[in-house]
Amino acid sequence: MIADKMKPLMGNNSAIRTMFEEGDKMRAEYGPENVYDFSLGNPDAPVPAEVKQSIIDILNEEDPTALHGYMSNAGFEDVREAIAQSLNRRFGTAFDHGNILMTVGAASGLNVALKTILNPGEEVIVFAPYFLEYNWYVNNYDGKVVQAPTDQETFYPDLEAFEKLIGDKTRVVLINTPNNPTGVIYSEETIRQIADILERKQKELGRTIFLISDEPYRELAYGDVEVPYVTKYYDNTIVAYSYSKSLSLPGERIGYLVIPSELEESQLVFDTASNANRIIGCVNAPSLQQKMIARCVDVKVDLDYYDKNRTALYEGLKDCGFDCVKPEGAFYMFLKSPVADENEFCAEAKKHNILMVPGSAFACPGYVRLAYCTSYDTIVNSMDGFRRLADHYGLR
Repeated sequence: MIADKMKPLMGNNSAIRTMFEEGDKMRAEYGPENVYDFSLGNPDAPVPAEVKQSIIDILNEEDPTALHGYMSNAGFEDVREAIAQSLNRRFGTAFDHGNILMTVGAASGLNVALKTILNPGEEVIVFAPYFLEYNWYVNNYDGKVVQAPTDQETFYPDLEAFEKLIGDKTRVVLINTPNNPTGVIYSEETIRQIADILERKQKELGRTIFLISDEPYRELAYGDVEVPYVTKYYDNTIVAYSYSKSLSLPGERIGYLVIPSELEESQLVFDTASNANRIIGCVNAPSLQQKMIARCVDVKVDLDYYDKNRTALYEGLKDCGFDCVKPEGAFYMFLKSPVADENEFCAEAKKHNILMVPGSAFACPGYVRLAYCTSYDTIVNSMDGFRRLADHYGLR
């Protein structure tokens, strides 16, 4: 007998994972080269060579007992200081090790942050479409997710509607930029406007409202587009970061939280979050991966790898007659379904061995998400199937 709280979650298992598992079956039946799987955001860009070399060097140079042993729940101090100084160089911030808490990836970091600041019954506002597992994280602490709308052409937040949703139970606003599933990057002006609204509402309601910025895709921004560093615009900000995408290491589960000194009762929040890291069962972030990060703190995957895929997929889909916005960041494309029921569109695509995730999995029916963190050949070879799909729906 499983816990009652888990029953609805098992009944609503991740559509992304379900589609990926369907892809495994199709690859076994048709051959991997004949299946065009755009379902899972599993980074395909090669891990930077510096990562492998640093791990080899660490294993050869450091004392095994110290390397593989416990440390502070917040992580190794020298690692946290290296990250703080990197952020300061890049974004003009003023962090030190006391603002950085190492976590088991961004997902764990979000759970640590929510456990630290969220009371039962309080609300977390998210902008739809969004990564639906946020619902699970908030539910872990008996909070409530409130969906705020976005413009369906640009997927920028509808700020007028957003402000009206902030009330006596609002504790957190959770943003994700670059965004999964749209690839949209919020402009500096948008971040400023969100910050201004939150400042007003804090004063009006007489309560602290936290802004959590979930940033696993921060380094995946194309061209000259900049991703604003949110702590510079709103004091009560917490940043959750992961190296899963920037170093192609999703299975290593390494990331951090930034808890700025400007945040209300910052030291208490940091100490509580460090304790929460242990209480939720993580204890501390993986020691070897922490040490690797200190040596690779400014290393990134080759962004051209994803940019080539982005351009090929976008131009190919537009040539077929599909409607989509060219993403500015991350490695997802959000495609408008040619029929109202995007599940029907996904089912039709499967007939051509194309796997996409329905937009309803991101609280945005009528769209599908394609993850282009795959091989370039997969994108090129999928186009015959997309052309047949376009012909089926009369788009060409």
